[in-house]
Amino acid sequence: MFELVKAGGWLMLPIIACSVMALAIVIERFWTLRRRRVVPPRLVVQIWQWIQAGELDDARIRTLREGSPLGRILATGLVNRHSSREVMKETIEETGRRVSHELERFLNTLGTIAAITPLLGLLGTVVGMIQVFSVITAVGVGHPGELAAGISQALITTAAGISVAIPAMIFHRYFRGRVDELVLDMEQEAIKLVEVLKGERVAAPGVKPS
Repeated sequence: MFELVKAGGWLMLPIIACSVMALAIVIERFWTLRRRRVVPPRLVVQIWQWIQAGELDDARIRTLREGSPLGRILATGLVNRHSSREVMKETIEETGRRVSHELERFLNTLGTIAAITPLLGLLGTVVGMIQVFSVITAVGVGHPGELAAGISQALITTAAGISVAIPAMIFHRYFRGRVDELVLDMEQEAIKLVEVLKGERVAAPGVKPS
């Protein structure tokens, strides 16, 4: 492996750095975008049970806000539960936009890596071919050993750049879709909370909010 990196020339260094960054982002996003962490199940039901039992207080709202991205959105709605339906929805939407932006953290970086690593590989190809033609100019074409270094640099950097770009692009698209799904789920849960608190939805089987 070291010999391949060495043969690829100095342009292998930014390509390797991009691969390390991409791997770190993928691992971090897989951990951060777990569904149970972002959208805990039955959270609206739990909130309604607190309300029915008279247990909803500032401490529970604070715990809810700190527990998950969905909890942060719902906590904003609960803080404004005595306001009008429109005000409650507006505050929830504002918090939802901030949460959505946070869920997309590092995805632009991952997309940039997917875009620039093939270009770095192409640059390595150009540098390698320049080296080949410089050798041809100096010693002619009768020394294949002299030409091999430039050719290998051109091929190795291209292969390395594409090898990093393909998985980076795949995971970038995957995480974009996952964020969209999570945002949609959070939006639906927030709508349920608004409708339950404002008396437009049955909170639980056989029970209507007062």
